[in-house]
Amino acid sequence: MTDAPAPIKIDIWSDIACPWCYIGKRKFEGGAGLFAGAGEGRGVEIEYHSFELSPDTPVDFEGGEADFLAQHKGIDRGQAQQMLDRVTGIAASVGLNYDYDNLQHTNTVLAHEAIHFAKAHGKQLEMKERLLSAYFLEGKHVGTVADLAALGGEIGLDEDALAAALEAHEFLPAVREDQQTAIEYGINGVPFFVIDGKYGVSGAQEAQTFAQVLERVWSERGADVETEAGA
Repeated sequence: MTDAPAPIKIDIWSDIACPWCYIGKRKFEGGAGLFAGAGEGRGVEIEYHSFELSPDTPVDFEGGEADFLAQHKGIDRGQAQQMLDRVTGIAASVGLNYDYDNLQHTNTVLAHEAIHFAKAHGKQLEMKERLLSAYFLEGKHVGTVADLAALGGEIGLDEDALAAALEAHEFLPAVREDQQTAIEYGINGVPFFVIDGKYGVSGAQEAQTFAQVLERVWSERGADVETEAGA
C-alpha cells in the first residue's frame, strides 16, 4: 500500500475588513472543490495569515463605509458608493449578501489576534468564516475584546480564555510575524494566495483559475515522483 498524497498547502494573506478577501475565499473554495472532484486523493490544507489594510483605523469609526472609503482613497462619497455597489453585486454572485448599511468599520488587529488564538485551538478556519460573516453580512462589531470573545464562543472556543489572550495581546507577535512575511514576499494587497510554497495568486480570481493552478501543482508533484522513482 502507498501512503496517501499530502494535501496541497495554501497560505492565504487577508484582512477581515477586505471585501475582496471574502469574495476570494468563496471563489477559492469553489476552485478547490473543482480540483478535489477531478480525482481521488486530492485535498488542500489552508492556513490564514494576517494582513491589515488600514492599521490606523479607529476601533469605532464615525460614519458609514462610504465615508471611510472616501476618506481612505481620497475620492468623493458618490464615487465611494458606486464602488461599494459594484462589490456588493460581485459578492452576491458568489452567494454573499453584503450589508454595507449596517457594517461597523473598525480596526482589525484584535480580530487577527483572535484568529491566531483559534488556530492554536484547531478552529482557525471556523473563526475566519465567522468573523467575515459577522462583519460583512450581519453588521456586528469585530473590533473589541467582548465582541470577539462572544463570536469565538459561537464556534466552540472558550470565551474567557479568548478574552484573556486578547487583553494580554498574547498573539500579537504572531500577527506581526505574518505581516513581516508578507513584506518579505512583496505582498502589498490582499487576498494573496501562496500555493504549495511555489506559486502566488493575487486577488479574487475565478474558481476555474484556482482549479487550474491546483491542477498544475498536482501534475508537477506527479512528475517529481516519477523522476525520483526513475533515478
